Amino acid sequence: MGLLDIFSRPQQAFARVEPAVTKPSEKEQAGPLATSFARNPRGGHPAAGLTPEALAVILRSSIDGSPRRYLELAEDMEERFIQYSSVLSSRKRAVRRLEISVKAAGNDAADLAEAELVREVVGSAAFRSVLIHLLDAIGKSYSAVEMIWDTRQKPWKPVKFKHRDPRFFEAPEADPEHLMLLNDHGREELWPYNWIVHRAKAKSGLTIRGGLARPAAWLYLFQAFNIKDWAIFAEAYGQPLRVGKFNPGASDLDKSVLLEAVHNIGADYAAIIPQAMAIEFVKAEITGSTDLYERRADWLDRQCSKLVLGQTGTTDSQSGSGYAQAKVHDDVREDIVDADAEELAATLNEQLVPALINFNFARVRKDYPEIVIGRPEEEDVDTMVKVAKAFGLSVKKDEAYGLSGFSIPEATDEVIDLSAQRAAPAPEDGQEEGNPPPKPGKPTKAALQAGQDAIAAAVEDQLAAEGWQPLVAPVVKGLAEEIAEATSPDEVKRILQRRASTLSVGELTDALARLSFGARLAGEVDEDLRDGR
Repeated sequence: MGLLDIFSRPQQAFARVEPAVTKPSEKEQAGPLATSFARNPRGGHPAAGLTPEALAVILRSSIDGSPRRYLELAEDMEERFIQYSSVLSSRKRAVRRLEISVKAAGNDAADLAEAELVREVVGSAAFRSVLIHLLDAIGKSYSAVEMIWDTRQKPWKPVKFKHRDPRFFEAPEADPEHLMLLNDHGREELWPYNWIVHRAKAKSGLTIRGGLARPAAWLYLFQAFNIKDWAIFAEAYGQPLRVGKFNPGASDLDKSVLLEAVHNIGADYAAIIPQAMAIEFVKAEITGSTDLYERRADWLDRQCSKLVLGQTGTTDSQSGSGYAQAKVHDDVREDIVDADAEELAATLNEQLVPALINFNFARVRKDYPEIVIGRPEEEDVDTMVKVAKAFGLSVKKDEAYGLSGFSIPEATDEVIDLSAQRAAPAPEDGQEEGNPPPKPGKPTKAALQAGQDAIAAAVEDQLAAEGWQPLVAPVVKGLAEEIAEATSPDEVKRILQRRASTLSVGELTDALARLSFGARLAGEVDEDLRDGR
């Protein structure tokens, strides 16, 4: 297939690339222009006075090739819709704090050198904000970052990463997935190897329809109406209705004076009227629930949390939520974060890594270094140690060091032997070394040690002679072979039930009880020894 650029267009081999792409550009292609309509950084605010009809027009226009108003609305929502802004920021930063690593394509010197260059770029201070900028695509469906290169000396590297306003881009109607840069004369192609364009799709279909801002816009609209109604209700809640009464022969001037007085009583709580006129206060009787608006606002916020995070447990904790419920919510969110991290890593591996490697290493290769974004797999060390002990497994020392998190000490390193017994306190004057005086009423340390040894020996005898293994051995002998010949899950179930019925539950219970008693007694004696008794 040959070399492809970030837009999947075929390119020639590095040594024979066209002059336009033999060197990345040090100039900016998409800087904002205050005098330009296409790339003016000051956008509109369609969220002000938004109606259902206007929102429908904005969303439809974005599909038809005019996404500017939709993208301006998405920006407005992050400033006006607090819940959406909060959960969207949480989702971005959950990916941002994940570990970033680089895997070499191979083990030879050239592969390692390429991986080291990629590692140097992604570990630079300039790269730290790139992830947040690219993850802006979660809300708006796409995000573009322009790379500004330094090509004064090798290796050539991008030294600046500038996020560009998504309103600066547009796709032609004939190819809605082909992103192009707007200018006052129309559209132009993005310069190859100078851009990282990340697309995040919450669902399949057109990219512009994959951002979360699209469904969130309806939640914002309903919430805006709800907050407005709530504010009107709160202003009038508890205030009496003011009714002005005038005589049948009152003139228009008298009526206007009375109306102004009624208004002033609401605002200033003071007014004057002619004696022939009257103002009556009718007490407002509120029936039904008065927290309707608050409950509706909370419900809309929870729907927003479900949309962005896939759950509500970590943002809208409800009374009575237990640990199990919170654990389920954490797992759902972790799944979303992992998916975002995989998509982001794929974008960087497709667009940043080839540009960085092709311009600095002129050689034919099968694979490129790989950027990996994600949390390291957690090992259950306690379970692994128990399994190793139970089956008598031998473990490599370097693997044990790796699981513990400690590094293997060199010969010249000063080390602490954590396996050594704690040194006994120095003997007091008049006492023989190694035989400190026993505390009154307490057994000596030697006696405790002897008791512990005796208990340990008894437990070992139980395990070796009459423990659980001799009781279980007839049940499990040949079990694997018999299950392998089974033809259905029901047959496997019958095999297990038949073999379990031959186990002497009483003898096994007695053996386990003796072992448990010995283990508890040994633990108490060991605690006494650690306390220096």
